[in-house]
Amino acid sequence: QVQLVESGGGLVQAGGSLRLSCAASGSIFSINVMGWYRQAPGKQRELVASISRSGTTYAADSVKGRFTISRDNAKNTVYLQMDSLKPEDTAVYYCNTRPQLSYYWGQGTQVTVSS
Repeated sequence: QVQLVESGGGLVQAGGSLRLSCAASGSIFSINVMGWYRQAPGKQRELVASISRSGTTYAADSVKGRFTISRDNAKNTVYLQMDSLKPEDTAVYYCNTRPQLSYYWGQGTQVTVSS
């Protein structure tokens, strides 16, 4: 069973950038849609962006134009480039399939944006 490990989070000032990575322990080529999710303190987990095997992308309105999702099937990795970060982007970020499957949830990576 494939495991997903997120990395790349950190503390950044508003307006800064971060690039998150989601490394899979096995092939993700067979997984049609991969997504990035986030959960802020006291809030429900939400879908941020997703990408299909063919490269079709989706981004939530709150991040559209600022976040870019990509995937490298050869490296079994999904990325989330986050630019123009805002304090409201502060959350733990997770990758999973879309729709999400419980056994793919990992530890996530913390993103903190200071004002």
